[in-house]
Amino acid sequence: MKASRVPEGLWIKCPGCSQIIYNKDLATNLNVCPKCAHHLRVNAADRLRMLFDGGSWTEYDKGLVSMDPLAFNDTKPYKARLKASTDATGLKDAVIVGSGSIDGIQTIVAAMEYEFIGGSMGVVVGEKITRGIERAIDERWPVVIVCCSGGARMMEGALSLMQMAKICGALAQLDRARLPYISVLTDPTTGGVTASFAMLGDLNIAEPKALIGFAGPRVIEQTIRQKLPEGFQRSEFLLQKGMLDLVIDRREMKAVIANALRFMGASQTDTAAAAIAPTAVAAAGRPARQA
Repeated sequence: MKASRVPEGLWIKCPGCSQIIYNKDLATNLNVCPKCAHHLRVNAADRLRMLFDGGSWTEYDKGLVSMDPLAFNDTKPYKARLKASTDATGLKDAVIVGSGSIDGIQTIVAAMEYEFIGGSMGVVVGEKITRGIERAIDERWPVVIVCCSGGARMMEGALSLMQMAKICGALAQLDRARLPYISVLTDPTTGGVTASFAMLGDLNIAEPKALIGFAGPRVIEQTIRQKLPEGFQRSEFLLQKGMLDLVIDRREMKAVIANALRFMGASQTDTAAAAIAPTAVAAAGRPARQA
């Protein structure tokens, strides 16, 4: 068979409408199908580029890694899974936490990476998000968390479940400091992430047709032995039932977040003077803390 002269990866088939899309056109459109508006998944780094002005930010706690506290082993050792995910994504765990400006508003943003063991929340994810919230309190900045996760990481057992309470505790302190928190739920947001910080935003925003829930639809159907309603656990269904505040197209997300932050009291004036602070904070780091 004669080898194809067309390089692979130039075209992508939309999962929603089967339209063949040139990948550069798709990237220009923020990974949203120009024909049917299906939202393809976006990695954590691209998510931050879409939100921060100029696509630049200061990253925090980049070097934190899991120590495999349970020496977990299923079909292969947990350490091997960590290494494979690091090789595939270039990240050391399933979240990037950084600060930058969103339409001039200095903000802490945590973006979860689904390609790293399903975006699961382990000790490192919990610690990085918690430290990010604490920095926001210190600097008087708002917080945005972009959720994309299969839930708590089973390879770290109860230690991963503890992160739910730890992050929620930090968000309670953020609330007492009267600083805004916006939760952005993307496809998928499930398990312990949904059961904790994903649904605690002052404003809960979702992308269209994102899967959002605790257990998956198939598990629920098998448990209750009933057919679930059409669109169950999708963004639009949850908005109708009052579990979300907004469903927003990704191409409008940055503007909506910026307007919401201003409505909640954040402003360019308050944050401009602190614009040089993140680099100093990142260089200084913070002492390690037990999960």
